[in-house]
Amino acid sequence: MSQSLTLSHPTGKLAGSIKLPASKSEANRALIIAALSGQESQLHNLSEANDTQLLQRLLQSDAATIDAEDAGTVMRFLTAYYAVTGQQKLLTGTDRMCQRPIKVLVEALRELGASIAYVGEEGYPPLRIGGFKGSGQKHLKVRSDISSQYISALLMIAPLLPEGLELELEGKIGSRPYIEMTLSLMQHFGVTADFTDNTITVKPQKYKAAEFTVESDWSAASYWYSLVALAQEADITLLGLKEKSFQGDRAIADIMYRLGVYTEFTSEGVRLLKKEHERHISLDFSDCPDLAQTVVALCAGIGVTVDMTGLESLRIKETDRIQALQLEVLSLNSSLQEITPGVFALKPGILQHKELTFRTYQDHRMAMAFAPLALLQPVTIQEPSVVRKSYPRFWEDLQKVGFEVKYN
Repeated sequence: MSQSLTLSHPTGKLAGSIKLPASKSEANRALIIAALSGQESQLHNLSEANDTQLLQRLLQSDAATIDAEDAGTVMRFLTAYYAVTGQQKLLTGTDRMCQRPIKVLVEALRELGASIAYVGEEGYPPLRIGGFKGSGQKHLKVRSDISSQYISALLMIAPLLPEGLELELEGKIGSRPYIEMTLSLMQHFGVTADFTDNTITVKPQKYKAAEFTVESDWSAASYWYSLVALAQEADITLLGLKEKSFQGDRAIADIMYRLGVYTEFTSEGVRLLKKEHERHISLDFSDCPDLAQTVVALCAGIGVTVDMTGLESLRIKETDRIQALQLEVLSLNSSLQEITPGVFALKPGILQHKELTFRTYQDHRMAMAFAPLALLQPVTIQEPSVVRKSYPRFWEDLQKVGFEVKYN
């Protein structure tokens, strides 16, 4: 396995059509719901991302120990799935996964009647899941400012609970579009819910078998937006994206309009063209935290000052993404600082033409967020194989538009 790769582009001009990977957010929810239905549903265009391939395998496994590896949705969704279906499992993951908190979800499931014990440190995986005995409790209060995946995990099992579920969300709701994506997919498979104010109500119901085609991934599209913004000339078509999408990261089209990319929606997907960019913008990433790395790296490259909020959940991702960004933008002569609690400012500097090497911190989004800077000067990416988590063909797709990729 290569320890690094070096990227460069001889012309800085990009043109072509790219078939993006399918959305792992949609695919992983559809897989859990299909499994909970107990019937054969036809799922098309399932993501090639490792997270989705892993979830498929684990749902079919009868092993006593289940390894969720580094996949947050897999860990959280399977915790709820195994609990409500009464399966006895030891659920574990990578060292980093066992440092990512899961207490909010575990406490909620215990209140509903699940038997879950911590094998190691309180509040973190590994978990020993040991059956389900309905508690009669149906009203839960859950913090909603950490990870929407806890909420989605609870919502997907809600129809199977004896009393259903009334989920009261406390605090600022982070990644709301992903909660709405979950509810929309549940509806596609025959389950209705009511989302009024900060309470979601799901009555006891049965999922129905259904056919579902997974949309292309807007998160993956974000790196192509960055590439277009950094190119000297660009005309890129991304296949399989929809203007009306369940995915919160569809917001990249609006964000990048301000950062130099015009989006034209077509019957095939989207066509990306260059335009002028603004010099100073303010953004709230509460609904789309996975876009933050792409935007920070791009703005450091094109000299745009950014004030940002809604980054709270980045601390508990594959790495501490805020700290990782703060370290890596230093080589771009830029700084990312928390100027008041919860408010971050990126201040770009003058790029120095020196060799650029970026660490990835076992985080796929760090690799793909900084790769587009190779349009400005050659860039070395350490541990490039991390992209397998969500976009395994990323380096090959860059070669299709003229990038030179050298494995070191």
